[in-house]
Order: sequence, then C-alpha cells, then structure tokens
Amino acid sequence: MNADSISQDEKTMALLAHLGGIFFGFIPSLVIWLIKKDSSAFVADQAKEALNFQITVFIAAIASWILMFVLIGFVLLPIVMLLNLVLCIVAGIKANSGESYRYPFAIRLIK
Repeated sequence: MNADSISQDEKTMALLAHLGGIFFGFIPSLVIWLIKKDSSAFVADQAKEALNFQITVFIAAIASWILMFVLIGFVLLPIVMLLNLVLCIVAGIKANSGESYRYPFAIRLIK
C-alpha cells in the first residue's frame, strides 16, 4: 500500500493502535481492529500487528512474574516493559508516516 494513498485519519488510528498498548495493553488495538477491519486495510493490518505484539508482551510479563520466584524475573520484567515502550513508539512513528511496521518479537496469533 502506498503511503500517499493512506489518509491522515487512517495513519492516526494506526498510531493510536500502537501507542495505546503502552498504557492500556491489548485493549486499544483490539477495539481499533474490530472497528476498522472491514473499512481500512492499513489500519486493520497495523491494529492486528499491535494486538499480536501486546499479547506477546502480556505472555512475557506473566512469565517474568512467575520467574520472580527464582529471582530472574526481577531482571526480565523491566526489560520486557522497556522493549514494549521503545518498540511501540517506533511502530507508532512508522505507522504515522504511512509505513507498515512489523514487530521483531511478536507471536502472530491473529492472522
């Protein structure tokens, strides 16, 4: 999809799908994907990518919490949260410029 053919509203929705994960987990990307999946291919693709990444982050956070009983979780959890912050910001910037972004560590459960 050409970045020029994507409206600013679509870019903004994709940006919100990515950045919403920083504060609210998978809920914003799920809501945006459900609303826009039939009307905008770009927004649906980016919301689905953000949703898959937030599910991955949730799984990693649960695993880190469990691993706190053997102390390694105290190191892993801040790393997971920092990666979530950084990668969501990068994805939001790319989406706002009209580029499709793929997270490097996402388990793609939603196809």
